[in-house]
Amino acid sequence: MMMHQNTILSLLAKCKTMSELKRLHGLIITTPTIIKSIVPLSKVIDFCVDSQFGDINYAHTLFHQIDKPSVYIWNSIIRGYANSYNPRMSMFLYRKMIQSGYSPDHFTFPFVLKACYLVNDHDCGKFIHGCIVKSGYETDSYVATGMLQMYVSCADMRSALKVFDKIPKWNVVAWTCLIAGYVNNDQPCEALKVFKGMDHWGVEPNEITMVNALIACARSRDIDTGRWVHDRIRNTGYDPFMMRSNSNVILATAIIEMYAKCGSLKTARDLFNKMHKRNIVAWNSMINAYTRYERHQEALDLFFNMRVSGFYPDKATFQSVLSVCANLCALALGQTIHAYLFKSGIGIDIAMATALLNMYAKTGELGSARKIFNSLEKKDVMVWTNMINGLAMHGHGNEALSMFQIMQEDSSVVPDHITYIGVLFACSHVGLVDEAQKHFNLMTTKYGIVPEREHYGCMIDLLSRAGHFREAEKLMETMSVEPNVAIWGALLNGCQIHENVSVANQVKVKLKELEPGQSGVHVLLSNIYARASRWEEVNVTRKVMKDKRITKTIGLSSVEMKLSSS
Repeated sequence: MMMHQNTILSLLAKCKTMSELKRLHGLIITTPTIIKSIVPLSKVIDFCVDSQFGDINYAHTLFHQIDKPSVYIWNSIIRGYANSYNPRMSMFLYRKMIQSGYSPDHFTFPFVLKACYLVNDHDCGKFIHGCIVKSGYETDSYVATGMLQMYVSCADMRSALKVFDKIPKWNVVAWTCLIAGYVNNDQPCEALKVFKGMDHWGVEPNEITMVNALIACARSRDIDTGRWVHDRIRNTGYDPFMMRSNSNVILATAIIEMYAKCGSLKTARDLFNKMHKRNIVAWNSMINAYTRYERHQEALDLFFNMRVSGFYPDKATFQSVLSVCANLCALALGQTIHAYLFKSGIGIDIAMATALLNMYAKTGELGSARKIFNSLEKKDVMVWTNMINGLAMHGHGNEALSMFQIMQEDSSVVPDHITYIGVLFACSHVGLVDEAQKHFNLMTTKYGIVPEREHYGCMIDLLSRAGHFREAEKLMETMSVEPNVAIWGALLNGCQIHENVSVANQVKVKLKELEPGQSGVHVLLSNIYARASRWEEVNVTRKVMKDKRITKTIGLSSVEMKLSSS
């Protein structure tokens, strides 16, 4: 029985699987009146490249069997590869299309441009841009938006802005693409300038625009603009916290993330509690925010609530919780998480390994930290830094310095300002004054790292402990930042060790200007005067504490207990 083309096309429209498609393709091949028609073959290729049940390889084989494919078929196969595991093949097919004498149209270019940015081939993207200009499609909104996406994805924001300036300003997709480009290229302030510029042109942002604007506010810690964006969302009548549909969970999560990263944790938590439908990103945003602002117990409580609610943690969750374990010295919980990661088969990449190493190092379980450190074939600066800081923190100063020396032998790893805090801390605990001064100078001269308060604090602590008060005072005079209470306290601690009342009196004058509310510096002053039998100063110091209602901080110890299951 002969099949008509319309019947085949009708069957192709209902096709659900590749096995069904292959049977229909067989009918096409065996039907003389249809085999020569391009339309059914183009529909077969469309199914292969577009359907979730398709097969790009089958489409490729069929494509090469067509003597004279139409531009539509060329576009289909190029689009298919742009969306596949092998986007570079799109670029190859585009060149072959040109060589075969075909002229690309306004559908061809966006697919090839997508392939360029997926493989991060900026040069090929610029070449395609030149072809677009020659073909006269530069002003086509669809093509221009594709060029814009290519440039922002390849981090060429200057070229992206030039392309954007030629696109009609009513195109909300282009505005959103440019804003997202600035966000993804770590220029959140520029992203917000563009977002505010939309008002001038009377362009209404869509949900994706709003999400990217909120991300920009979060990264720039611009809570004022963030509140303004949130108000705009509410004023449109599309408040994601008042709607029960699942489509707004991404926008709701972006709002929570903005408030959380800007430090407005109460607002973030109130909105989180109002969410009708939460995803793992929303949970992670709140847990990470509590962790970042050192509200560790609240982070832990929320983690347990998340588990009770039936959500399974992902890598981001575990990294936050491991950081909490490190700061609370909750070794048992950290070990439980490590065991869970091992048993569940969750891949331990370098970021997760760093979190585990940091947890073990901070909780004093240096043996486990070393095992993780030694198991890593490739170590980045964070891995080295966490191991060095862990050793320094627990009194293994010489080992920390030896590790730093080994680290410097790896040319692919460059120490950062956190690495040097560990190095200087290690020198301080071992009492290596000359070694510390050498590292402190090299930090700036060799690596261009500007010393921060933590670096100065380590140096002042070391010099004061060693009794080098003149050098300590000279360093404080040349500091690029104002000394804080912690730095003056480090100098005062040295005064107590060496019973230096003269320098202590100078420190007392500075502390009056800072008016510290901590009891530590006042107790140190009192002890220094008591050792020197200067009881009048002792009484004055204690009276100041009484008048200002500064109570002595009570020492606390944390003990983990493993309860028996019996």
